[in-house]
Amino acid sequence: MPKPQSFTAWLKTQADRDSGIGDLARDVARDPDWPSRRGRAGQRTYLEERGAIPAAIEMLEDAWVRYEAYQAALGDD
Repeated sequence: MPKPQSFTAWLKTQADRDSGIGDLARDVARDPDWPSRRGRAGQRTYLEERGAIPAAIEMLEDAWVRYEAYQAALGDD
């Protein structure tokens, strides 16, 4: 069974999407300070501390839901 990617690695694979999740992925890929290892709460706090618009924070939450579905699908094999 393949090991699931980290959230940040998974998110970066979404960068070619023409959607909010793609926008977030491209922003994360360009941000050298992105807190890859701080988890969902830490990443949300990071965005909030930097004055991210509410839509970006909502997209982070949506991306985490999708990531958790990705992880669950890997576990179904």
